[in-house]
Amino acid sequence: MDRAGLESYLMETYPADTDKPWMKYPGYQVFRRQDNRKWFAVIMDITGDKLGLPGREPLDVVNLKCGPLLAGTLRGEPGFFPAYHMNKENWITVALDGSVPEDRIRLLLDVSCDAAAPKGRKKSGNPTG
Repeated sequence: MDRAGLESYLMETYPADTDKPWMKYPGYQVFRRQDNRKWFAVIMDITGDKLGLPGREPLDVVNLKCGPLLAGTLRGEPGFFPAYHMNKENWITVALDGSVPEDRIRLLLDVSCDAAAPKGRKKSGNPTG
């Protein structure tokens, strides 16, 4: 899944608001739940060296919220990295370069949106039913 595909999927699937909170970083886009304004996805364009990759080639990524066990497991797989600029225990960075299958990204989006749900309203699956 590429950045444009992810942005479209997010807006079509989740009750989310989006904004670009940092003027200095116009390629950074935050997706927030509408019910509590908590972040569940952050799309960014960063250089690979920020993730421990060789070189400074630009790379589109998404940060997703997940629990420590899942984050730790995913970091050992291709296309997954410790969260860039987020809590590395509860967030994961996913490359949007085709190295992670689209269905896996969609599943992790459900997990992330659910993890950001108001207390008492967390459920399995996406919030639109």
